[in-house]
Amino acid sequence: MRASNPALIAASRLLFDRRDALVSEWAGRLGDRASGTSTVPADLMRRHLRLMIDLVAEMAGPLRREGRELWERACEHYGRTAAARGLAAGEVVEEMSQLREILTRELAASVAALKARRALAVLLHLNRVVDRGTTVATAGYTDALVANLFAHDGVPSESNELETADVEKQLVVLEQELSALIASPPSQEM
Repeated sequence: MRASNPALIAASRLLFDRRDALVSEWAGRLGDRASGTSTVPADLMRRHLRLMIDLVAEMAGPLRREGRELWERACEHYGRTAAARGLAAGEVVEEMSQLREILTRELAASVAALKARRALAVLLHLNRVVDRGTTVATAGYTDALVANLFAHDGVPSESNELETADVEKQLVVLEQELSALIASPPSQEM
């Protein structure tokens, strides 16, 4: 575990304290896209949004290095489920941009109270996290589309779409890995 900037730890706590409101706001901004599909029902979508908020909060705290791989896998899964939800690539980027805006707005007051150097460190860190997540989510989206095309000689087919059980199974694995990471953090780096 890495010693953390106190401003990042404060941002992490704020995100954890407000996570349900942040998930609701993000789902609200996604509108119909978060209302669910046959492959990704609304409750599963909300669970994924909550996982993403939890991971961003962890990435602001002392487990940011340990959480990086999990964050990337969650974002890749987010991109794959976006393909299953029938989104366009730009909509994946837009959804991640909504997350950035929500986080920035939520942290604005507490960041504004910090010294300029610390405030900048918090905002840059969170923006790097969301930027990396956007890149990985877009790659996951593209991988899902390419896999779909290759499965039937370049002809898209509904028979090889992502199944709800597969979406949930992967989400459960990610949630369990986050719980395990939180429960048994690695030893502190010197």
